[in-house]
Amino acid sequence: MPKVSIIVPTYNVEEYLDQCMTSLINQTLKDIEIICINDGSTDHSLEILKRYAAQDPRIKIIDKENGGYGIGMNIGLDNCTGEYVGIVEPDDYVKTNMYEDLYALAKEHDLDIIKADFYRFVHDQNGKEIDQYNALWRDEGGYNRVIDPAEEPVVFKYIMNTWSGIYKLSFLREHNIRHHETPGASFQDNGFWFKTFCYAKRMYFVNKPYYMNRRDNPNSSVHNRAKVYCMNDEYLYILDFLNEHPEFKERYIGMFSFKRFHNYIASYYRIGDEFKEEYLERFQKEFQEAWEAGELHQEVFTESEWELVQILVRNAEAFKYAEQLHRYKLDKGREISNLKRELREVKGSTTFKVGKAIMFLPCFLKEKLKNR
Repeated sequence: MPKVSIIVPTYNVEEYLDQCMTSLINQTLKDIEIICINDGSTDHSLEILKRYAAQDPRIKIIDKENGGYGIGMNIGLDNCTGEYVGIVEPDDYVKTNMYEDLYALAKEHDLDIIKADFYRFVHDQNGKEIDQYNALWRDEGGYNRVIDPAEEPVVFKYIMNTWSGIYKLSFLREHNIRHHETPGASFQDNGFWFKTFCYAKRMYFVNKPYYMNRRDNPNSSVHNRAKVYCMNDEYLYILDFLNEHPEFKERYIGMFSFKRFHNYIASYYRIGDEFKEEYLERFQKEFQEAWEAGELHQEVFTESEWELVQILVRNAEAFKYAEQLHRYKLDKGREISNLKRELREVKGSTTFKVGKAIMFLPCFLKEKLKNR
């Protein structure tokens, strides 16, 4: 049995696939299997996968007709034989020690899920990679310890992704945790993510980045403006899951609405301008229904977020302008936080400490002479 199975759901990514596969075959953890699901690619992706498979027996290719991300991911899960499962999007790549480090922690603490911080990256006009650190959570106290989401539901507020960690395969199969099988690549990872957090008893978050998430692939689903209501459809799917599991609904419906609210806002900004007015109408309608059903819990929102929720329910047009102001204030706050973090990193660096030590005596003598 491999220690980690890594699923690579592949569709028309020939430009990026070499970097992804190279990062996987060079993992310091050698006891892995790499399951590549070719979802009917029409470019040279399949040929690239076959080239790597010919050189590395750990690679398994499943070639299928195009059916969508959720179907491909579920086929990948069905074919995993590892103790733990990782997911790597084919236009991303990972640090070579990712799976060795995470597997060691997963075994040490008998974890259902372990997740790590990550980088998002783009390239500038000269082709230089520009990395941005993304912490899963702003509070250091949420890291490096075992967490039960039932006791600390705040973990549902952490950054949502399915690929920056690994999952115990027996845990996924015991609870039949699958992806939503809608057409295309339409945010089916949201439902998978939410269900794993509902069922998990032993989670662990690491404040160290391993995963490199590309943000400049023009064909990524996050840039597809035509998929107007796919996020809404995914959250209706999650709501159906909660209705089928009353114990989870009672415990997590507030967090569900929190996550839904923020992802609907993200969708509003993602889609084409020609769709925004009608999208806002549906956004408002769904949250009016949630309000009437008692599914919106004030305590999970910040004060300013709760004001936005109330404005949305009453007046969609007013919400549009209030949210823009809210976003502006958040962006300014993040800029200040990032500058403070960069300053802390500089002050903590060896170069800074050595330079400070070297300059201490000249500065000391200068001050003494000035005071004479």
